[in-house]
Amino acid sequence: MDKQWYVVNTYSGHENKVKEKLEMRAESMDMKDYIYRVIVPEQKEVEVKDGVQKEKIKKMFPGYILVEMVMSDEAWYIVRNTPGVTGFIGSSGKGAKPTPLQPYEVDKVLSNMGISRLDIDKELKEGTKVKIIAGPFVGMYGSIDKIDSTTQKIDLLVDLFGQETSVEVDLNQIERA
Repeated sequence: MDKQWYVVNTYSGHENKVKEKLEMRAESMDMKDYIYRVIVPEQKEVEVKDGVQKEKIKKMFPGYILVEMVMSDEAWYIVRNTPGVTGFIGSSGKGAKPTPLQPYEVDKVLSNMGISRLDIDKELKEGTKVKIIAGPFVGMYGSIDKIDSTTQKIDLLVDLFGQETSVEVDLNQIERA
């Protein structure tokens, strides 16, 4: 089974506590191979008050967190029964498992936060084959030549007109082949 992103409903204002508890439960119950990342969608906003600019972090979806996981019975049970979780979005209840988010939906939310759906440290390394899913080279395949994790840019070696050419793409423009 593939890991996918799911939306989990929490008590409003408890998103960070639920994130911590869920990460601790995944670690202590040896479910790190099923529950990968837990993210509270946030973005920075500049607020001007009394002529002073302040940067404020605002939750994009109060009461919701994103969980990247493999939907197994055990992982589903652990997430559902984490204190502060009220349920999954996309589940009709009655024991029905939720539907995952589409990749483009996840990319949109995560790119607003400046992160990618792909985990650079665990999923990508030099030589990994990837497919370009956005930008001028959409639909082409290449292998990773260099990864810059600070700028979230990747140099790919792509076959252009029979010649291997280096192109630079953003992390959110690729997916594993």
